[in-house]
Amino acid sequence: MRTKSLMPAICLAALALARPDAVVGSVRNDNMSTEDLLKKVSQQLDDVTDNVKGTAEEALKQAKRSGEVSQETKDKADKLLTEQTALSNSVTELKNSLEGIKSQALEISQQVAEGIGGGGSTPVMTLGQAFVAEDDRIKAFADGGARGNLRITVSNAITTAAGSAGGLIYHEEERDPIRMPRRRLLIRDLLTKGKTSSDLVKYRKQTIRDNKAAMVAEEGTMPESSFGWEKATSEVKKIAHVTNITEEALADSDFLQTEIDSELRYGLDLEEEKQILAGDGQGENLKGLLTEAVAFAAAAGLPNATRIDRLRLAILQVALADYVSTSFVMNPTDWAAIDLLKDSQDRYIFGNPGSMSTPMLWGKDVVESNTMSAGEWLTGDLAMAGTYYDRQETEVLISSEHDTNFIEDMLTMKGRKRVALAIKRAAAMVKGNFVFA
Repeated sequence: MRTKSLMPAICLAALALARPDAVVGSVRNDNMSTEDLLKKVSQQLDDVTDNVKGTAEEALKQAKRSGEVSQETKDKADKLLTEQTALSNSVTELKNSLEGIKSQALEISQQVAEGIGGGGSTPVMTLGQAFVAEDDRIKAFADGGARGNLRITVSNAITTAAGSAGGLIYHEEERDPIRMPRRRLLIRDLLTKGKTSSDLVKYRKQTIRDNKAAMVAEEGTMPESSFGWEKATSEVKKIAHVTNITEEALADSDFLQTEIDSELRYGLDLEEEKQILAGDGQGENLKGLLTEAVAFAAAAGLPNATRIDRLRLAILQVALADYVSTSFVMNPTDWAAIDLLKDSQDRYIFGNPGSMSTPMLWGKDVVESNTMSAGEWLTGDLAMAGTYYDRQETEVLISSEHDTNFIEDMLTMKGRKRVALAIKRAAAMVKGNFVFA
């Protein structure tokens, strides 16, 4: 019970907000400056705060003596707390008012300095202000019966120029860079793919098939056939390149490392496709498909006057070697020439402008590639013809430990991959051109 009786006194001691009896409603300004009034009201707030503390202490003493606080003390405390809250709000209002006055004074002084003193430019006027400035002309126009036109030019309106509204105008920026075009690299996907853990791929290749199989009578002598194989190898080759960048450039552009990484990888893949298709096998070059493919030889007695004729004869040549052609590889220009062929009534033979379809000729897929030179072509079963081995897939590394990089704040990024290409069945491919005698 005693703890409960002490609660009002404890609450009173914890409260510390109000204003004095003399302050009623908003703060009055009897010809006093805002700063002087603020000082006066702040002093009154301090006095009321002291009264609140004294009342709280009195309440604690009464609670200790009798176990409860008198009604008179409670009423006095309530009144002091109410007044203290109002006075505190008045102090806040005066401080805000004083801040506003100072801000306005600063703005006026700046305008005076820019527009009047120091030879500054004329303050910017709105259209309405410009009309007021031209008041004499407007009156004269009205006195004359408002006949004709009155043209008023606003010579110092707000514009997009620097020093006017220009500083508030910002521009959108697309952070994703516009990249140069990249070739679709399709040749690698036509081959059989594998992996190797060595620097040399070894495989066995049949070189002899002297088949003497024949019908044999009972107790007859069977003919002897001959077969032979040889070991073949394909060396692992490295494709690589580097580029140099400054440490500052890499640190200041969060996109740069990703962009260079992407470009290095694309460069490796582009060179890879060129090697797969046309590598001559010299030095560190791969021995490519065109280097190993069988040259086109037209079958006697069959038409060979157009592109379409020749490609059909190439399919025949692959078939006569006991393989089945699955695709053609040609330059986009050559395929366009075929696609645009028309009959005597100007109807497209292969192409259909009104529909989309996978490029095909004689039932075989047509792979268009800028890596293939215009006027040349390749056909066959490329998956049977060659196997492409990955020894080390693409990796991109960055280092400062190259030449004088460390003392020049330079970095070197390099991209590399190691691969091997084994042409195992050259007869499964036929190469040719569109040169007609």
